Amino acid sequence: MNYKKIGLNNFQASWFIIDIILAIVLSEYIFTYLSAGEGIILCLGLTILIYVIISGVNMKQGFINSAESLALIPLYVLFTSSLPWFFINQQFLMPAVYSIILALCFWHMHEKNILPEDAGLKGNKLLKYAAIGVLIGICTGPIEYWVLKPAPSFPTFELKYLLRDLIYMIFFVGVGEELLFRGLIQNDLISAFGTKAGIIGQAFLFGVMHMTWRSPLELVFTFFAGLLFGILYRKTGSLTGPIVFHGINNVMLVTILPYYFSGLLK
Repeated sequence: MNYKKIGLNNFQASWFIIDIILAIVLSEYIFTYLSAGEGIILCLGLTILIYVIISGVNMKQGFINSAESLALIPLYVLFTSSLPWFFINQQFLMPAVYSIILALCFWHMHEKNILPEDAGLKGNKLLKYAAIGVLIGICTGPIEYWVLKPAPSFPTFELKYLLRDLIYMIFFVGVGEELLFRGLIQNDLISAFGTKAGIIGQAFLFGVMHMTWRSPLELVFTFFAGLLFGILYRKTGSLTGPIVFHGINNVMLVTILPYYFSGLLK
C-alpha cells in the first residue's frame, strides 16, 4: 500500500520549525525548573516526533534540514543527561560530555553529506581569526563573570589547570557548541528563513540552552553572545574565530577571574 506524503507550504513549514523551537524551550524549562526526568522524556518524545513528521510530509529542503539539525538539541540533552557519568573521573567529565555532542554533529554531517568546510571547519586565515577570537573573548569573559560570579574550583590557581581548561574550553566546548549552533543550526535556519532570522534564531536557542544556570541575566548574555558568534561566523565563513572566542571567554569566566577576584591570583 502506497502512502502519500502531506504537502506543507512555506507558511506551514515555518510554523513547524517554530513549534520545534517552542517545544525545545518548554523541554528545557521543565528539565531545569520542574523535573529533570520529565524534561528528558519530553526531549525523547520531541526527537521521535520530529523524525516521524519529516518522514511523512513534503516541504522545501531548507525546512527539512532545519528540523533535522534542531533535533540534535533534544538528542544532546538526552545523551548528556541520562548516561551514567558517575563512572567517570570528574576532571574528565567535560571532554566526555562534549565528545557526545561532537559525535552527534559529525554523525549528522555524515548523514547529510555536509563537508567540514561547509560547516565552517576551515584552515584559512587561522591565526588572524584566532587572534580576533582571543581579543573578543578577553573582553566578554569579565561580563559573564559579573553575571554569574562563579567560585574558584580549587584552593589555589595553578598553571596546569589553566592549560587543561584551555584545551577543554576550546577543543571540546568551543568546537562542540559552535559546530552545533553555528555550523549546523545557523546554516540551516538561514537557508530556510534568511540571514537575520537564522542568526537570531540560533542565538535564541543558544541562550535557552543556558537556562540550567537559573539566571535571567545569563540568558540575556548568552543570547547576545550567540549573536556575536553567529555574526562573526557569517562574516568570516569560518568557525575558528567563534571557537576561540567561546573558549577564551569560558577560560576567563571559570579559570582566571574567580581566582583574581578572590585574591588567589597575583
